Amino acid sequence: MTYQEFKEAVVRYAAENQITDYELYYTESESVSVEIFKEEVKGYSTEDSMGICFRCVVNGKAGYASTENRTEEEAKSLVLRALDNAGSIESEEKAFIHKQGDTYAVLEESSSAVPSGAELTDAALALQKELYQADSRVADGTQAYMAYSGEKYALCNSNGLDLEDRVACSMCYAMPLVSDGSEMYDGFENKMGDLKDFDLKAIAEKAVEDAVSTIGAESVPSGKYTVIFSNKAMATLLQTYSSVFSAEEAQKGMSLLNGKEGEKIAADIITIVDDPMYADSVTKRTFDGEGVATYVKNVVENGVLVTLLHNLKTAANAGVKSTGNAGRLSYASVIGVSPYTFYIQPAAKEDSEASDGTAKKTPDGLFALAGEGIYITELMGLHAGANPVTGDFSLASRGFLITDGKKGAPVKNFTVSGNFFELLKDVEKVGDDLDFVRGKYGSPSVMVRNLAIAGKEA
Repeated sequence: MTYQEFKEAVVRYAAENQITDYELYYTESESVSVEIFKEEVKGYSTEDSMGICFRCVVNGKAGYASTENRTEEEAKSLVLRALDNAGSIESEEKAFIHKQGDTYAVLEESSSAVPSGAELTDAALALQKELYQADSRVADGTQAYMAYSGEKYALCNSNGLDLEDRVACSMCYAMPLVSDGSEMYDGFENKMGDLKDFDLKAIAEKAVEDAVSTIGAESVPSGKYTVIFSNKAMATLLQTYSSVFSAEEAQKGMSLLNGKEGEKIAADIITIVDDPMYADSVTKRTFDGEGVATYVKNVVENGVLVTLLHNLKTAANAGVKSTGNAGRLSYASVIGVSPYTFYIQPAAKEDSEASDGTAKKTPDGLFALAGEGIYITELMGLHAGANPVTGDFSLASRGFLITDGKKGAPVKNFTVSGNFFELLKDVEKVGDDLDFVRGKYGSPSVMVRNLAIAGKEA
């Protein structure tokens, strides 16, 4: 059966069983990936998947059932299983089926052709070749990875909603190893978007430079330092602590931001945006996991917490409207809360140059402002070394010294410690070099003074 035929069957069986409040959530995806090692194809895989979740509300209780089969028999079974599950629920939590009335954005249709497996393989081989040509020190162990993923999301419910989004993107990862004769050093660079827009030579050169720049790195003496987090390092930190902005976590007592709306929680120069339609995003969505229309919002504006992120249930608990952030980890998951393209706003363009025309909010400009310190480009051990509840972190790091206002020698084997909530308040400068990790969490470089660094004994 097609999705449309299956949907009609589910609606029919819901009516037969006198279910008046229900929702059908559907996802399908196709993906192709190629991995290159030693200039040969190491791995090639294709995958097509589909899943359907039916949720009904009976006597105020929600029942779920899911399937990966689109047959007449399964449509009937799906409805009956969800109905049975609703009858066995003991929780007193309210469940919601969204009503009509929202205004939805319209996704622009992609003009890009879906790349074939052969095109992805050729691109991956070309990227691997560029990696080896970028520097004579590039060694075996270097890998290139290329992939494409296309996804469809659909939702219909008993209140008349019938929604659909389609998103797709290509992605590549360059992972070189370089050798100085005694040690190996790794680098990384990735790109997401349209395959035809990938500059493979530039991606390879940037990845190799990332590896080469760390050759000869040593540790640093322990102490308090002015620290500049690179855009990707700060984006990684924001990703790690993104759950503190979830109303679901707050209402469970797992976020210190609970009840802090309208209060100052960060420096004046910090604005954090959640944008489901971000121009360069590869995961645009016009509706959330409950069918609520999505929209761009400042979660933090000029240091003030404007809103936490809500789904229908958390919004009802708080007496506010949903922010359109109902999330599902998969088609079969219960509804939670998640951000879209979530980033710290960079310095405005009109504020990025000094009166003499010199750039002051680029990394080089921040180095000049810092004078002396450490430029952290990578944070490690985030699962073990960061506590989203308290905000405390102690993370293995690597990067570069800042010496005489310039990027200096590479450094490694040191730990940066602090507290995320305090760090937001202590940010002194924000750069204009916004970048993203995982295509979703973003930040410019930021400067913070007096952070604790544990390295070698002086």
